[in-house]
Formats: sequence, structure tokens, C-alpha cells
Amino acid sequence: MQMLALYSIKGGVGKTASAVNLAAEAARDGKRVLLWDIDPQAATTFYLRSKPKVRGGGVDKLVKGKADLDRAIRETDIEGLDLLPAALGSRDLEASMEDRKPSRLRKILKPVMANYDLVILDCPPSLSALAEQIFSSVDALLVPVVPTTLSLRTLEQLDSHLDAVEQACPIWPFVTLADRRKTLHREVMESLSERWPRRLSTTVPNASAIERMGIERAPVGQFARSSPGGRAYAALWREIAQRMQ
Repeated sequence: MQMLALYSIKGGVGKTASAVNLAAEAARDGKRVLLWDIDPQAATTFYLRSKPKVRGGGVDKLVKGKADLDRAIRETDIEGLDLLPAALGSRDLEASMEDRKPSRLRKILKPVMANYDLVILDCPPSLSALAEQIFSSVDALLVPVVPTTLSLRTLEQLDSHLDAVEQACPIWPFVTLADRRKTLHREVMESLSERWPRRLSTTVPNASAIERMGIERAPVGQFARSSPGGRAYAALWREIAQRMQ
């Protein structure tokens, strides 16, 4: 089972939209996918028409490995895609991760590992004990970057932090909310390619179909697959899948 995290120190970069769309594209590709919403805002849970509640004992038992994961995990309307939803109690997840040994998130999922090919985490935008567990549990960080100076700066901060804590977690940045009509966006995208050779080459545009996800409560591929946003996420998943092989 492979694990990827949609992670950024900065909020508002398209992290949740990317988590939902990439998980849906992976399922469409025949993967058995679990999408784990660990952001207490529960936007991924909302997009997939689920209730923000962790069944089977709540967050505390989940962290301790005593939760009934079969009860906590829910099917979605998308074949091959299951959801481990967030809840208001997910705020306690950060505190529960204090003093835990590395890779705790992967260990929590051990009872259901055989059921899935891929786990995708939608993560809160913070550097914390939970973030350290994310870094030690996943195979790579998928980091959405809006092509602005501030967003690029947070990517550099993440890289510096991983170096400081000696965490060898691969960073795969990709551009989101891009508008090629803007000179700044074009300049930042060019500098990103030069500085980050592991950057994913697919660019996700600032597209109206992606904005409609909150209304449709579905991945773009379900209601606007041929739109620029739908095509971008399909291409981004193909690139990620090839890199994971």
C-alpha cells in the first residue's frame, strides 16, 4: 500500500480540491483508494457527501489503534474510493500525536492495508506533531503551489524544515490556481521548474469547474470531465501514477 499526502504549510492553495480529484482519478484508474480527511475543517468529507463523524470509537481510539476501522471507513458514490472522514474531534488528533513514535498514521491503517492500493491524506496547513507523523508515514508529499512569491516561500520553508529534522520525505510540488495571463504566475512557474527538478509538470488552472465542486459536492471528473480543470487533474494523476511505479 502506498501513501501520499496533500500537504502545504499555506492554506488556500487548492489542497483539498486536489486530494479529492486525485483520489477519484486513481479510483477511476482501477486503484482501490482510501481518502483520509485529517483536516478538522472536513472539506473533503463535505465534498464527498459524508457526515463529519468518526464512527467506531472516535479519534482517540483511532490514534490508539483500538477503533473499528471497518465502521469508521465509509463508501463514497465513486466506485473504488472509500473515505475515512474528518470530524470536529479531529482537532484532538494533533494533541494525540504528541510523543508518538514515527509512522503512527501508517500503523493506524495496518488492519485495512490489504484492502487498498493507495491512501491519500488531506492534511491541515500546519507544522505540528501531526505534520511530523505525516512526514514519517507517507511515500511522498504532494504540495500544491499557487504561482505567487508567498506560496513559493512556504515551499522553501517546508524543504528547510525537513532538512532541519533530517526527514527524508520526497516533495513533489505542482502548480495550482494558475493564470498564465499574469506575468507573475508565468515567472514563478519558470523559477519553480528551475529550483525543483522533482516538480510535477502538470499545471492545474484557476478554473470555474473546480470552484463548482462545493456546489456539486463531487470531483470535477464527475460533472465536468472535459473542462480544463477536469483534464488537468486526469493528467496530473497519470503523471503521479507513472512516478510511483
